[in-house]
Amino acid sequence: MSDPWLTIIGIGEDGLAGLSEASRKALANAETVFGGERHLALADVGSRGRAWPVPFDADVVLSCRGRPTAVLASGDPFWYGAGASLAEKLYGDEWIAHPAPSTFSLAAARLGWRLEATTCLGLHAAPFERLVPHLAKDARIICLVRGAAAVDELAKWLTKRGWGASLLWTLAALGGPSEHIDQHRADLFSEDISGNLVAVAVQAMGGQAIPRSSGLSDDLFVHDGQITKRPVRALALSALAPRPGELLWDIGAGSGSISIEWALCGGTAAAIEAREDRAANIHSNAAAFGLAHRITIITGQAPEALATLDAPDAVFVGGGLDRAMFGAVWSRLGSGARLVAHSVTLETEALLGELHQQHGGELMRVEIAQATPLGRYRSWEAARPVVQWSVVR
Repeated sequence: MSDPWLTIIGIGEDGLAGLSEASRKALANAETVFGGERHLALADVGSRGRAWPVPFDADVVLSCRGRPTAVLASGDPFWYGAGASLAEKLYGDEWIAHPAPSTFSLAAARLGWRLEATTCLGLHAAPFERLVPHLAKDARIICLVRGAAAVDELAKWLTKRGWGASLLWTLAALGGPSEHIDQHRADLFSEDISGNLVAVAVQAMGGQAIPRSSGLSDDLFVHDGQITKRPVRALALSALAPRPGELLWDIGAGSGSISIEWALCGGTAAAIEAREDRAANIHSNAAAFGLAHRITIITGQAPEALATLDAPDAVFVGGGLDRAMFGAVWSRLGSGARLVAHSVTLETEALLGELHQQHGGELMRVEIAQATPLGRYRSWEAARPVVQWSVVR
């Protein structure tokens, strides 16, 4: 690597003593050193130090382009740190990084946890709901948090959702002379925590995890009755075949249940819904599942609302498909993209039959009945039949 002007340095609570020779040399040669006030003090850089702007802005570092510059970050700068935010704005020969053990590594080392089997989350700038998909019996989670006050909030949040029996470890100043670790139970937490806390570890106990099979209970969603019901949703998701990193267009999203189950599989979704009250329900559901960052909600009418969206890997149309919408969707699908459309009307069913004849795929009619009371006895109550057409472009 040819003499990069920027060095990204991971620093721990042990300050200069824990830095490699290369990191100390880069610090000594730097004209300007950026970092948090705590990091600058740990590195003892004096007047050369410049504290990060709040909110973080990588452009202040780029203003020093071409001159010897160093950036200080906690532990590993590329794990919920500033490293990637800087690197994506630079050429590969402009920077070099010297990471230190991450907070996650130090916490796992203190608790004796297998890091590869532990969920690591940055919650210092994200809602606690990000925990929801990860909470399961005996799940181990290490979280970066905003500060000491966040621990009490987290304990109350876990207790309110039935995870009060969970164990919490508060981990302060890991790797430094003031390191302090304490164990608590979430529903009994009532302690004053030091202001330099950066991490909390959780061993989840007592609560009810979200099932990981397709077709979650309808009761988990806020809806006004406009929801793809659980058995039919399971069939739709099976045909949509969600994969991590893929984008779904959920057209006529209703409650957003399809988008949410897709996002739980690691994808992202654009939920298009014409009614504002239903779009509000999608917002509520996405937030409750900790998936607001994975689901973009567009209040509008398809196909007009699709024009500015990135091309999808899969499309779900819960109802109301017509020739114009099909044309707008089909023209945007790349090779291998999946389209799944449902119908409960004779008119749309006829269209799906034609499209199946023209483009192939699979056409399926689903009829479901549930046992319900009938006087002193029980009887079958049939739901409206649903016709599903699924096809791969």
